[in-house]
Parts: sequence; structure tokens; C-alpha cells
Amino acid sequence: MPNKVTFSQIVKQEVASEVTFSIQRRKALLSAYLRINGVITFKNKDTFIKLKTDNSKIARYIYTSLKNIYGEDSFALTFEKKRSKKTLYLVESCKNTDEILEDLGVDYFEGKIPKDIAYNDETISGYIAGAFLAGGSINSPKTTNYHLEICVSSENYARWLTKLFGKYHKLDLEPKFIKRRDKYVIYFKKSDQISNFLILIGAPETCMEFEGERVKRDFINSQNRLDNFELANMTKASLVGKKQAKEIKYIDDVLGIHNLHNTKKELLCYLRMENKELSLGELADLMSEELGILITKSNVNHLFRSLHDLYIKLQGVKR
Repeated sequence: MPNKVTFSQIVKQEVASEVTFSIQRRKALLSAYLRINGVITFKNKDTFIKLKTDNSKIARYIYTSLKNIYGEDSFALTFEKKRSKKTLYLVESCKNTDEILEDLGVDYFEGKIPKDIAYNDETISGYIAGAFLAGGSINSPKTTNYHLEICVSSENYARWLTKLFGKYHKLDLEPKFIKRRDKYVIYFKKSDQISNFLILIGAPETCMEFEGERVKRDFINSQNRLDNFELANMTKASLVGKKQAKEIKYIDDVLGIHNLHNTKKELLCYLRMENKELSLGELADLMSEELGILITKSNVNHLFRSLHDLYIKLQGVKR
């Protein structure tokens, strides 16, 4: 019988499914992940780093990100079966480990978080997302006990990570800090803080699920809750818009938008590349005004599906 997917795993898989983030944000994410989850080994005076996870999606995301930034042969992805039938996925460095760790600002003896790695809202959110992927967990929103935490092994590093939340300007986040046996834990208990955290790390869909469960259980629906729903929707629309714009750019590079020979598709392509944040409804309104005919949200969605199918087809041809 397959193991039930936990809410923590759902959150992490959403974070590990986003591929449109900038290199700077992804480096910040990798920096935190390697700092918390990395194990250093030495062989013939060479340094190597090993990362372990039981989540195949996280392993693939970390491996692909490292490979894309540092080269095809810089890391290897393998797996091993345990007697418990549990599979562990291993991401291991193959070369240039010292240079990679230096570039990512990873120092296992120094607790400070490098200013050139996490220096603005985008990179700070990436760093915290990486920390959650490596050492985080969250209770199911269906329980009455709201709890989200990130667990690390160094007290000094934990204190620096706690301070990092205060440097994020878009959302108010004030974590607590405790020692639990030989670990140090940064945690949130308030549901609105947990919602803010999910938005910060790039998990708008699970934030909406979390808020939905809160609405079901609580009769009083605060303005902050509604704001989080709206912000999650906006964040989701922005991520979808960036992904669509990326696919359209690929179509333009390979085929050329002007060769689509479809007025609606061509107009939608140009509008989306210029307005990555707009919702389908807002794009429909712009198209209606430009073409002088009624374009519905459903029409726009259908056009995007058609463009996505073309994108997939062109990728196959290019290979």
C-alpha cells in the first residue's frame, strides 16, 4: 500500500515544480539546501558533497538546477533502496566542489548567511524556500494545531536564518526560535504567518488549500485571510504568466510569432510577453478592445492550450 502524501510533501513538490525563477533566486535556494542538507566527504585530497532526500521530485529539482548552473557533468543523481523499501535519492558532486560551494556562499563552519546570496526580497524568498525544502515541515491544515518549522543543526546559523525573515519586505513574518534536543528550530504557530510563509516560498496553490481549510473550520473570515487568498491568486497568475511567456518566446525563436497565421494567437502572444502578470480575464478584455469583438476568458484559455501544444510539438521537432 503506497504511503500517503503529507501536506509537507505537497508544499515542497509545488516549490520544486517552478522553473521560471531567476538564476539568482535559484542560487539562493541551492545555497540554503546545501548548507542544511549537504554532507562533505574527502577523497584523494578532493572535496565532494552528497545530498540525500526521499522525495524524487526534490532530488530531480536540485540536481537539474545544479546541473544547469554548473554544467552537465558537475553532479550525478542516483538512488538506493533501503530494507524498509524506502528509496533514498542521492545528488553527489563529481568535480569543482570547492568552487561551487564558494559560488553559493556555503560555509559549514560559519553561521552567517552571505549578503551576496540573500540580498533582496527575491533572493531572500529563494533562500528560505531552500531551507524549507531541506529541513522544513508543516502540519496538515485539517488539524487544529497550526505548526510550520525549519530544523537545523547549528545554533548560530539558526539565529541568522531567523533574522533573515525580518529583511523580507513584502510580507510580515516573525518566527519563533527554540532548541529541541540537539537541533534548533525556527517555527510559526499563527495561521496567518503560515499563509504568508507559503506565499513567500512560492507555494500559492497550497496556500489557497491551507486558507480554504481555515475558512471551512472558522466562521469568522478575517480581512487578512481574504488578502492572502487574493495575493495567492495573484502570485499563481504571475507564475502561470511567466511560464506562458517563456513558451511563447520559444515559439517565436523557433517559428516566429508572425508565422502563426492566426490574428488572435499572434495578438495574445504579444500581449502576454508584454504583460506577464495579467489574468486570463484581463487579457480577454485587452483583446476585445484591440480586435473590436468579444473575446471571453474561455477563448483566451483555449488559445493558450493551443500555443502550449505547439510549444510541445516544436520541442519534439528540435530534438
